[in-house]
Amino acid sequence: MESCSTQAARILIVDDEPSIVRLLQAYLQREGFEVATAADGRAALQIARSLKPQLVVLDLLLPEVDGLEVCRLLRQESDVYIIMLTARSEETDKIVGLTVGADDYVTKPFSPREMVARIKAVLRRTRRLSLTTAPQTLRFPDLTIDTGRHTVTVRGQDVELTALDFEILRTLAAQPGMVFSRSQLLERVWGYDHLGDERVVDVHIGLLRKKIEQDVQEPQFVKTVRGVGYKFDDPGGDW
Repeated sequence: MESCSTQAARILIVDDEPSIVRLLQAYLQREGFEVATAADGRAALQIARSLKPQLVVLDLLLPEVDGLEVCRLLRQESDVYIIMLTARSEETDKIVGLTVGADDYVTKPFSPREMVARIKAVLRRTRRLSLTTAPQTLRFPDLTIDTGRHTVTVRGQDVELTALDFEILRTLAAQPGMVFSRSQLLERVWGYDHLGDERVVDVHIGLLRKKIEQDVQEPQFVKTVRGVGYKFDDPGGDW
């Protein structure tokens, strides 16, 4: 493991292809990040637990423990931001990765410059959010969002959300009735616009609905506006 600054954001790269690891590590270190690497899933878990990185770039296909299992275990233990790498083009692989806890995905081959830009955007958004977002409680019929305690209650029951899914819900609910395009949600929640694949928004909206809606086919809170994007529908509002 190499470190260029104890104050720098910590990034863990997990991939068993040395050429990819060396290239991405060089680009990230050039930008001042502290970078750790792992070539298999078992080592990745050990390093992540000791290093506590702010972001993990995680390959899907790994020896020892595969990337999906690593992702699932990491998500049980923390809200670290996870970008899944896959060499496959099948949509099912990407969706499965998001379902087990990845926040985003990138398909190989990828541009190291684009990956670094995406990582920097995510970390900037995270820092800005922690510094500027004042705690507040958003209350609606059947739903309460406490941004200070980072909790969501639906019909009197606490609901566990990932950090990213919580931010999607908070962003939509903060402006009930306003329609957000997928690109707007990418910019506000993920921290980038054209760098992201808009399909990742649809998958996370689907995951969010499974946790907060009684009927995902007829959602009460997060509504689809066909051809545009998504909005939060306040049952007690005027729209």
